[in-house]
Amino acid sequence: MSAVLSVDHLSAGYQRSAVVRDIGIEVGTGEVVALLGPNGAGKTTTLKAVSGLVRSFEGGVSLQGESLEALSPTNRARRGIAHVPEDRGLFFGLTVAEHFKLRRRGETLDADLAFDYFPALTKLSNRLAGVLSGGEQQMLAVGRALARKPALLLLDELSLGLAPVIVQALLPVIRRFADDTGCGVLLVEQHVELALGISDRAYLMAHGDISAGHDAQVLLQDKGLVRASYLGGDQWDASEADLATTTTTTEGEK
Repeated sequence: MSAVLSVDHLSAGYQRSAVVRDIGIEVGTGEVVALLGPNGAGKTTTLKAVSGLVRSFEGGVSLQGESLEALSPTNRARRGIAHVPEDRGLFFGLTVAEHFKLRRRGETLDADLAFDYFPALTKLSNRLAGVLSGGEQQMLAVGRALARKPALLLLDELSLGLAPVIVQALLPVIRRFADDTGCGVLLVEQHVELALGISDRAYLMAHGDISAGHDAQVLLQDKGLVRASYLGGDQWDASEADLATTTTTTEGEK
């Protein structure tokens, strides 16, 4: 399996302060990789460093073997990175259809592809993004990313503010897209079991360091490894009781 994303000894953060230190991540073609850890671990900063939204102090990021260090976020996007941030990045005064007409110079968005993966968007074409439900907004945000036909998809907390039943519907679409297109996916998600269920591998992150990397199935079978070592006893949301609640708390720096 060839590497779509290679993060090598990367340290990155804000102003002069490194939030993540000497981390290494690899995502292969068609591979879904989960990045798991408690609030404040540095997960969001890691995604932003890959897409160029925060400064890298040391190390490097490569996409399909090409260094991205000299490229702006816009040029990284043109090279094939699609980043769906925690806040979804939507324009509430625009319709669903208009979101697929917004594009960077030289960029093509395949709205039909997005509608294939999220058929519900078809009926919402003329509706303003601001009046959509949380689940519908997330479908639009992810659909726009898929419409770019990316080589690498970065997803930050798809579940935030959504009922678990919606999350359970969204995540398998990501798995199917990766399988269908060969897109690599790096996923930050607090619903641990749901994330591992669609992932090939997972990295465990704490205090700005990548503590370990594991086969996703190993972590599913050994919940204590995640709970005791990284996430704390109340962070494994695999139980039916956890899945009966709605995720409403916004993380700080993840």
